[in-house]
Amino acid sequence: MVDPQHFRDVMGSYPTGVCVITSLGNDGERFGLAVGSFTSISLDPPLVGFLPDKRSRSWEKIAPTGRFCVNVLGSDQLEACRRFASRHDDKFEGIAHGTTPGGLPLLDDVLAWIECDIERVTEIGDHLLVVGAVRAMQRRDEGAPLLFYRGGYHRLAGLDEETV
Repeated sequence: MVDPQHFRDVMGSYPTGVCVITSLGNDGERFGLAVGSFTSISLDPPLVGFLPDKRSRSWEKIAPTGRFCVNVLGSDQLEACRRFASRHDDKFEGIAHGTTPGGLPLLDDVLAWIECDIERVTEIGDHLLVVGAVRAMQRRDEGAPLLFYRGGYHRLAGLDEETV
């Protein structure tokens, strides 16, 4: 049997980007959660996915909306990451944001955003695989990603041309 802490330590050797998943309830309430488990799944049709914890209270609020927006965080957005990873009552308080074409909360200055309809949700271990059908998306031309690696947040460092 694999020790859970050892599993976490070893898997932490693989760096991940950091995203905030946002949505909007029928009553106009905004929801959001930070994830480090976002990926593209398919080009045709365009599908993406992320893996929230099954116990996530934020995911419980997003799921019934039937849609979400992936906000890909830049290296200068650590505070937004921390806010959306917290249990703060209003995670959007003090966070500059607008809306996607479909009306979902969109954090200002993200590297990219992807607006999706929930295609399916599958229970996998202690997490859920949420698959989203992409409806709209856009990216900024500049900026560096916020990365999570070995239990901490980092910025991207480029390699010298000679080493590539």
